Parts: sequence; C-alpha cells; structure tokens
Amino acid sequence: MSDPNQFQAPPPPPTQVEPERRRPANLMWVGIGLVVLGIIVAVLGIVINLAFAWTGAGLCALGILFFGFSFMRLPEIPGAEPRMSTAATLTGIFFEPTNVFRSLRAHPQWVAAILIAGVLNAAYITAFYQRLTPDRIVGFTYDKLADSPIKPPPDQMEVARQRDLDREKSAPGRIGKAIGTIAREFFVVAVVAAFCLLGILAFGGRMHYWQTYAVVAYINLPVTVIQKLISFLVLYLRSPEDVHPLIGQETLAYDNLGLLVSSAEHPVIYVILATIGFLTIYRLWLTGTGLREGGYKVSSSAAWGTTITLFILGLLFRMAAAAIFPSFLG
Repeated sequence: MSDPNQFQAPPPPPTQVEPERRRPANLMWVGIGLVVLGIIVAVLGIVINLAFAWTGAGLCALGILFFGFSFMRLPEIPGAEPRMSTAATLTGIFFEPTNVFRSLRAHPQWVAAILIAGVLNAAYITAFYQRLTPDRIVGFTYDKLADSPIKPPPDQMEVARQRDLDREKSAPGRIGKAIGTIAREFFVVAVVAAFCLLGILAFGGRMHYWQTYAVVAYINLPVTVIQKLISFLVLYLRSPEDVHPLIGQETLAYDNLGLLVSSAEHPVIYVILATIGFLTIYRLWLTGTGLREGGYKVSSSAAWGTTITLFILGLLFRMAAAAIFPSFLG
C-alpha cells in the first residue's frame, strides 16, 4: 500500500522578513523637545523681550529639522568597520581625514562637529561686536544700505536701524544671536549637503543623504576651527578701526590674494582673489576627499566634479552679489 503523504507538495520556504533599517536614535524626541522649548521661549519673548521671540522661532525651526531627519533611515554598509568614537572623529579629521570619512560612510555622525563649529562662530561674532561696538557695525551696515540700489524707504530704514541697534546692545539680543548662529549652522550644512548629493548623483555616483550630511559637517569643522582661531588673534591684535565691519564678521584670516586689491575700488576682482588662499584649497581638498570616501560608490571624477562645480557656482554668486552691492565692500 502506497504512502498517502508521498504526493503532498513540499512545505513553502519560510518567509524572509527584511529587518527594519536603522533610524537615528532619539532624534525625534530631541526635535519635539526643541519645538516645545522654542514655543515657550517665543511666548516669553512676546511678553518680556521680542529678541527672545526670534530665538524661540529659531529653536522651533531646528526642532522641525531634527524631527524630519528622524524619519530618514541610516545607510546599511555590509561588512563595515567598527564605528569611530566621537572623540576620534573630532581629532582624526585634522590628522587622518580619509579614515574619518570612511567611518562616516557606514556610521554617519555630525552633531558634535556642527555644535563645535556653531559655538566657535557664535563666540567670534559676539567678540567681534564687542570689539568694534554695535554702533559702528549697525551704522556702517545701514549707511551702505542707503547707497545700494535696493533699499527700503528712509523712515522704515531708520526704524530698522534703531531696532537692530537696541537688539545688539541688549543681553537678550546677544543671547538670541548666539543661539541663532548655532542653529543656523545645522541648516547651512543641510543645504550644502543637498547640493553635494545632487552633484554626486548628476556625475553618476551613489550616496546617501546622511553620508553627505556627515561628510559636509566634518569638512566644515577643521576649516572653521583654523579660521576662527586666527581671526580671534587678529581681532585683538589689530586696532578696531582697521577691521572692516562687514567683511571681518566672516573671517580675519588673511590667507588669500584679496590683500592685493582694494575691496572698495575693485569689489568683483577682490571677491575672485579672496577665493585663492590656503584655507580655500584646504576646503576643496577635504570636499573632494570626503565625497569620494564617504559615499556608497563615488568615483574620483564624480567627487571632484561636484567639488569644482559647486565652487564655481559659489564664486559666481559672490561675484554677482559684489557687482550688485559694491558699497558693502567699501
């Protein structure tokens, strides 16, 4: 007698359930916390001081950015090397940037790098306003605005001048400016990372946005540290009267050829020559290296093609701004 089970179909193979890809830990709750804190600060600002209202708005915007980021899954790199510690990445970016970028490819991290750069920028701009005084900086800005082709009516400009002067002289205004400077750093990295990602994809490479965001954050860190440390020294070694109230807010590290021409007489030529310097070349090298080592599959041509393209676009934008508003460089 035949076995009744011999003609039964074999059982189906077990269903392969794809594991859920990783998401940034706790980033959603950080974003929610920043939004709640921003709302509280904004409400207090409306009641106590309007400078805090803008600070609250900035915290809310940063919280929304983090909340949106929390839904982006982290890249999966099979057989990736162990994650470098935060301390190792922060120091290694100065001495072994290639290894840091390779680690960021599988383990994107960026909070510490952006915070350090943001704090340095906030500390420098605070010291800059204290050294040159708000009266000179705000007065210079609005005097040049009055000579520009695009300007508000005189009565509105005077109201805005006094409002900005009061804000820069008040403690809440200075605190809000510092917090806003730090928060803005996260958005600047986000925008630059988006352009870098588009460039890599356009040149045929493959890269995850988290990889790009981490790479851009760590490209910016060593340049900011070197630039701001030099600027601090120059700020207190030079006479305040010899420091440009607007150009000096970005950097006082004179490592470029912009020293060869007068910014007031030749604004466009000054912008071109100011891009030829040690820190610019260093940033370009870091960008090309970081994009090449930090993505899934990015060739040298894709990395450097993106780097050079973005550099040229940024230069053209600065040249156009200098041509339209030459008085601000005077």
